[in-house]
Amino acid sequence: MPSVLIVDDEPRILTLLSSLLKTNAIDSVPARDGTQALKALEDQTFDCIVSDIRMTPMDGMELFRNVRTSNPEIPFVLLTAYGTVETAIEAMRLGAFDYLTKPFKIDDFLTVIRRAIAYKNVVGNQPPVPTTAANTRFDHVIAESEAMKKACEVVKRVAPTDATVLIEGESGTGKEVIARALHENSLRKDKPFIAVNCAAVPENLMESEMFGHIRGSFTGATTDKMGLFEAATGGTLFLDEITSLPLALQGKLLRVLQEQEVRRVGATTSMKVDVRVLAASNARLEEKVKANAFRQDLYYRIAVITIDLPPLRERVSDILPLAGHFLSCEATRGRGEHRLSREAADILIRHLWPGNVRELENAIRHAVTFADREEITPDLLPPRIVSSAANNPTPVIASASVDAANECYRNQSLRAFLREKEKDYLEQVLSKANGNKEKAAKALQISLATLYRKLPESEASPLPTEQE
Repeated sequence: MPSVLIVDDEPRILTLLSSLLKTNAIDSVPARDGTQALKALEDQTFDCIVSDIRMTPMDGMELFRNVRTSNPEIPFVLLTAYGTVETAIEAMRLGAFDYLTKPFKIDDFLTVIRRAIAYKNVVGNQPPVPTTAANTRFDHVIAESEAMKKACEVVKRVAPTDATVLIEGESGTGKEVIARALHENSLRKDKPFIAVNCAAVPENLMESEMFGHIRGSFTGATTDKMGLFEAATGGTLFLDEITSLPLALQGKLLRVLQEQEVRRVGATTSMKVDVRVLAASNARLEEKVKANAFRQDLYYRIAVITIDLPPLRERVSDILPLAGHFLSCEATRGRGEHRLSREAADILIRHLWPGNVRELENAIRHAVTFADREEITPDLLPPRIVSSAANNPTPVIASASVDAANECYRNQSLRAFLREKEKDYLEQVLSKANGNKEKAAKALQISLATLYRKLPESEASPLPTEQE
């Protein structure tokens, strides 16, 4: 039986919540303050902690910080009054699982607790997932770079939960692919997956699209219409480019996420929905919050888990495997089997891919369309890509790497080979920059942080150190 630690300085609240959990087959342990709670944590393990914020001598925030240090795997839910909502939002930014505003509905409380327990069971109790090609590969997800392997590991851990997930990354990095992987590896996989590009829906129609409307609610509403939340009931709703939502609608979306119910435009009653929400943005949502272009409370509600997809130029080891995958896709469409020439592979590696994975896929389609032979050579690639690649440093790619790229769609891993080539290339660029990492990062067109992440992967002699 799952167990919850309840922390509140009001005996009435402790009794009420304990009784409520017991009737729903959830064990609980009460604590009158933070000190008692920490003592209970020494004696027993819990699947969730629910704590009021305003307590003495140790308040809920201090307890939360202690728990984050000693038991970071336990989901922490805060109970807050109106005057402490900002504190609860700050706690969510620091890693709290969720918060409830007093007075709250019993159904809302139980929903949050069950989500927290499910999250703990999946994330907190699992051993670390080995980062091998076999368990970091999903349908249509190519993960040879360390960054993408980490993203796939997060997907494996959070997919079975109902936690909302925010996927951030530049346009074309594969945010919808990750969203589909989350859905297809979840308990909702047999239910609908509905994706909507918020930027493509006119603002005056967005509320109707999201929540539906009833006949006669506005000019042109000749029939009742089901909204996306209703259509996705039992499944997953993916809100792409969520920053395009107008602020007024953001408030209504927040209420839907909190109450798990929607009201059609023009209706007087609400209906319950059971939908997991995934969101994506090609802009940093936190920056939008700072600019008052996105609601802070909605941000923390949807960013329970954040997956950051780096641009393709920062994960070079994914380029040739992706190219091989797209060649395989073209072959399955009856367009014949093709392979990359060494020169074409060099160009793909050198191009900076401002359009990311989508641009690479289009480049392969372009090449296959004009190919009158099996080998893909530079003249078949889009001219702008060939021209762009000529202005970038030339990587050292042995012919074996091209063969591996051409075979990658036959399930042959390139990870070890490409890691070695990436290391060699980093050493060359660092050498040309006389060991200056900032100059090397600029030449590589990657951030200094990305360069530092890649440096420990060197398996040969130490890379040159930065000159002082």
